Order: sequence, then C-alpha cells, then structure tokens
Amino acid sequence: MENTAPPRPPVRRRQDVLDRLAREVDIWVATADADGLPCLVPLWFVWHEESIWLWTRPTNPTGRNLRDGGRARLALGHTRDVVLIDGEAETFGAREAPPAAAGAFLAKTGWDPREERAPYACFRVRPLAVQAWHEQHELKGRHLMRDGSWTV
Repeated sequence: MENTAPPRPPVRRRQDVLDRLAREVDIWVATADADGLPCLVPLWFVWHEESIWLWTRPTNPTGRNLRDGGRARLALGHTRDVVLIDGEAETFGAREAPPAAAGAFLAKTGWDPREERAPYACFRVRPLAVQAWHEQHELKGRHLMRDGSWTV
C-alpha cells in the first residue's frame, strides 16, 4: 500500500501532536531499570503545562524506573501514525503533586489517585525530544523538538 498524500508541514505535525496529547487518555510508557531491563506499559496521562503527568504505584517496575532512572520514552499511535516523546521524569508523592496537575488529571480521567488506599506517585515527564510521522513518506522532518525546545 502506497501513501500518495503529501507530507504534513512541520507546523501541522506539531499541532497534530498537541491535539493528540489533549484528546487521548492512554500513552505507552517505556522505561528501563539500572540493569537495562525494559518495561513497557500503557498509563493514563494528562498534558498540562508543557509536560506529561502520569500516576502509577511507586513500587511497580515503571514507578521505580521513573524514579530511579529519571527518563522515559512515551508513545502514542500505531505504526502508521507515530508520536515518540523522550523526556526527563520527576517524581512527586501523592500529597506532593502540584494541585493544578492533579486536578487536570482528575478532570481528564475521572480518577483521583490521591484518594486511593494504596500508595500512588505522580510523575512529571518533561519532553526533551518529540518525533511525529505518518508512514515512511514523513520520516524526513519528523523531529519537532530537540533539547526541550520546539523546532517549529
């Protein structure tokens, strides 16, 4: 199957990424432990104040990896509509999470992890690099953010 549509211009790709971050609820979160053992899970998230905020148990592999490694690769979409985000992770205890970020998460997902009996931690992932493409014809120009700054 050949895609005959022209590649989206960079400004359109950036807006498409921002629209997806506002609309979608689940994001793939890839982390690794100190030995390099990878972990990949889908988590609910919210895009708030130029960061991705997610919650998970601090004792599970993803929580430990985010806390200890401080890095993550996040992904939206399928193989013909990809968004990849590499970022630095910052950890907050449930009661330390910024109220505005926790409120935005609650408004989007309908769930407040701060109210759970089991402990949850909040993670802020600040994007350092963002790539987006639709199939092979958009591989050129897929880098929309580098070193934490939008290139478009």
